[in-house]
Formats: sequence, C-alpha cells, structure tokens
Amino acid sequence: MTDKEKRTPISELGEFGLIDHLTEKVRIKNKSTKKGIGDDAAIIDHGKDQTVITSDILLEGIHFNLIYTPLKHLGYKAAVINFSDIYAMNADPTQMIISLGISNKFTVEDIDLLYEGINLACDNYGVDLVGGDTSSSLTGLTISITAIGHAPKNDIVYRNAAVINDIICVTGDLGAAYLGLQLLEREKKIFVEVPGAQPDLGNYEYVLRRQLKPEPRVDVIKKLKEKKVRPSSMIDISDGLSSEILHICKSSGKGCKIYQEKIPIDKETEKLAEEFKLDPITAALNGGEDYELVFTLSMDDFEKIKETPFIHPIGYITEKSQGYNLITPDGILVKLQAQGWNAL
Repeated sequence: MTDKEKRTPISELGEFGLIDHLTEKVRIKNKSTKKGIGDDAAIIDHGKDQTVITSDILLEGIHFNLIYTPLKHLGYKAAVINFSDIYAMNADPTQMIISLGISNKFTVEDIDLLYEGINLACDNYGVDLVGGDTSSSLTGLTISITAIGHAPKNDIVYRNAAVINDIICVTGDLGAAYLGLQLLEREKKIFVEVPGAQPDLGNYEYVLRRQLKPEPRVDVIKKLKEKKVRPSSMIDISDGLSSEILHICKSSGKGCKIYQEKIPIDKETEKLAEEFKLDPITAALNGGEDYELVFTLSMDDFEKIKETPFIHPIGYITEKSQGYNLITPDGILVKLQAQGWNAL
C-alpha cells in the first residue's frame, strides 16, 4: 500500500489529535481576529462595526449525498453558503467556526479532503477559521458552520425595508443548481440499479458546478459599494426565488410584481430542463441553492447600476393589498407561492 493510499483511522489520532491535525495549517488573515483556535472561545474585535453572525447545518442524507458529492467540494460549499448569508446583509465575512459529527466510516484522509475545501473557501474569501468542535456520530457526517462578519452600522441591509416602487433585482441566473441536482440524482439512481454503470453527465458542466461548487456574490457587493448604492432590502437565494421574494415582501409589509420573461436563466439550464421535461421557470422560482442575491433599489439607485451585466431587474414592489404576483408573457397574474426547499 502506497502513502497515497494510506487510510488512517480517526481513532488513531483521537479528538484532540484530530483538532491539531486539521488546524495546523490555519493562518490568520484579519486584524479583527484577536484570538483564534486554542482557547475556550475566539476573540473578535470589530470596534465600531456591527458584528453579523449566521449559522447553517448540513446533514448527510438530507442536505448532501456522498455518492456524487466529493468531500472537497462539500467542504467548500458548506463554507461559502454561510459567507453568502453574510454578503446578503451587505457585510464582509471574516471568521468561521465549524463543528463536525463524524461516523466511523470516515478516515483522517476523508476529513482532510473536507478541510481542503473549507480552507480553500476561507482563502478565496479572506475568512479566518477560528474554532469549532468534533464528535462521533451514529448517522454519517454532520457539518455545522457559524460564520461571523462585520460592516459599518449604516451599511447593513435587512429584509424588511423594501419601499413601494422599488425595483426588484436578481444577480446571475437561476435554476441551474436545481437542474444540476436532478442530473446527479438521475445518474445515482442508474448507478444503484445497474452495478458498474458509469455516469453520463453529458456536457452539463455549468449546472453541475452550480450545484457542487457555488460561489457567493461578493462581486455584486463590491460593485454596489463602488457605485455607492445601498439596497433597501436584500436576501440570498438559497430556497428559490419565490420564497426569497416573499420573505422580503412579508418582512417589509409590501406586495410585488415580477415578470416571467425577465427572470434570467442560462441556456444550459433550459436545455437540461427540456431533457427532464421540466419548466425552467419552475426551477428558477422553486429550485433553490443558486446562492445569487435578490434585492430592491430605488429608481435613482437603479439608474447607477442598470448597465451592470450580472444584475437584472425583474419587477417592482407594490402595496401589500396588490399581493405577490408573477406576470406571464401573456399578461396573466399568477400568485407567487413559497414552494422552495424545506428540510423539515
């Protein structure tokens, strides 16, 4: 057996040995990190800034399937989806805490791969890993991440301040991550039913990347700040566009009208949707895991960013009494409903 093939039982290192092993390469990147790993708690000093904290948990068999999810990709995704929540507050992620529940089917090398992805995400987005916890598990792998960020008080954007006639904008394109998941699930089913079958993923690299390795829209946050534009409300798209718009509307006490033909969908997403006999609009509205941003802007602020190619106006905020509506190309009003992902 070569060194490359070596498989080390986690029990060989023990809990504290595993922590030392996983954190020995961690390097601090932010001045606000006064104390990282190695004490009872991390110490973060943001001075006059507001501290923003978010948390997410991923459970094997519920949120991810290791048959088609590489551990390095999983680690990366677990980290960046938390960074996305921080960016959705118009803040910058700076620290992260991770806790793992690990069953005995995993080896040290497996957890190394997971941490390769986590560390890559931290390096790409300038975030410090400052602590966490590990425990044995009877039910596979559990990943719990808390991300911490900061921003000046006046920069923070909430969900609840949309104003009537604000323009509703989305970034990038929608529905790709959902179609990527459908493709992976189809091939998993064939693999389980036909031993030895090789996956046929076609030329759908974009939708697979959107599912397995999403990227939060820090570029959008930078562009808005560059243009001196502060959205009136904002949220990231983790549960589908319809769910997120309804969060904004209900939190703000407003209604909305969005136009079906304005919703951005990639050609590869449309092609794969046709193969699955799915409506790509349904995937965009209800699929989730795109980790794009949806936000509202005054007309004056919209004029400042309207030429930005990755920001798309799709509708506007209305009086609450007008309801939550999708307008089809034929002019028919369809009531928006929250039909996105629900883990419960």
